[in-house]
Amino acid sequence: MPNFIKKEFPKDEEAYNAKILIRAGFIDKLMAGVYSYLPLGLQVLAKINSIVRDEMNKFGGQEILMPALTPKENWQQTGRWATFDALFKVIARDKKEYALGATHEEVVVPLAQKAIFSYKDLPFGLYQIQTKFRDEPRAKSGMLRGKEFMMKDLYSFHASEEDLDSYYKKVIKAYLAIFKRLELNAWLVEASGGTFSKYSHEFQVLAPNGEDSIIYCKKCHFAQNSEINGSKKGDPCPNCKAALDISAAIEVGNIFKLNAKYSEPFSLKFKDKDGTEKIVLMGCYGMGTSRLMGALAEIFHDDNGLLWPTSITPFAVHLIVLGGNGENESKEIFEHAQKINRQLESLGVEVLFDDRKDKTAGEKFAESDLIGIPVRLVVSAKTGDKIEFKKRGEAKAKMVDFSFVKKYCNGNK
Repeated sequence: MPNFIKKEFPKDEEAYNAKILIRAGFIDKLMAGVYSYLPLGLQVLAKINSIVRDEMNKFGGQEILMPALTPKENWQQTGRWATFDALFKVIARDKKEYALGATHEEVVVPLAQKAIFSYKDLPFGLYQIQTKFRDEPRAKSGMLRGKEFMMKDLYSFHASEEDLDSYYKKVIKAYLAIFKRLELNAWLVEASGGTFSKYSHEFQVLAPNGEDSIIYCKKCHFAQNSEINGSKKGDPCPNCKAALDISAAIEVGNIFKLNAKYSEPFSLKFKDKDGTEKIVLMGCYGMGTSRLMGALAEIFHDDNGLLWPTSITPFAVHLIVLGGNGENESKEIFEHAQKINRQLESLGVEVLFDDRKDKTAGEKFAESDLIGIPVRLVVSAKTGDKIEFKKRGEAKAKMVDFSFVKKYCNGNK
């Protein structure tokens, strides 16, 4: 694996998440708001996507993949060609105009129109995990606000408000399950619904460097975005009268009841039981998976580097081998480490094996802390037949047998 780790933080980044992820070799900055995912970073992103996909599928979401290049006419149909400021627009050689997908209501509604005729065809939900493009003027927050980013967007279609309400609650439950698996304590926060409804909902994680601010109650879990609630810290909660608190936060998901906002422009209708033609109601449920990666980096770190949750760590174990005093001793140590590596891999354990001979123990340990893999194993002249076992974030290491490592890894799969 190529080593993209840097000794210093990049000087052209303001956000901590971008600084640490670049320095630790997870991403590389191409330009403001646009990043390459390097081998370690791509593994983390893939695991986040896998968790999201799993929870979407559990309640019946159907995965599709829509084009990123979209026709101007569809955006004109909803009026957003002229009003969506963040829309990237491109002109082809034949002078036709297109937009790069910033969101996909303008694509998914005409698509659903080909499958919806009767009330019997409803409800259903279509989702994708896809790269989005937005002409973001404030691309200074690293992975939290990019011009190009990975997103899961789900769209649901319904015959009634009651059915939409029921589906909406299922999505909330699925989102909370995702955040629990990511070890994120996410708050369900009321936010302005804009033209869609009185309220939409955001999922916010409290974080000192968050771009948003939320008013919340620790007692009853009432929470609102500060933009729609002018309360101050210590004011009484509107639900339970306990003292409110205020905190910076990172948005990690948002959901809307679109109702007929996008089905109307495309005349997306169905025939009810009595043959009456009615408009289809919709919901929209977004979650930036690359944004989640940035949020996790903001929250799970210490002074030495990253501290990945076990569910999305790029590797379960970081196995480091240190050479001995002579060639023969070093050979025996490396052979012992290679055997341990093979044993772990045969158990299905994901191992990052550092057998480099041109790095000192101090350099290897510093890089290991920076990368943030949950467990570090060291094989050296000092360990003999044992293995030095250390959890990332803990100060002390201990000598263990391979049986201990095997049991630990099996218990954390």
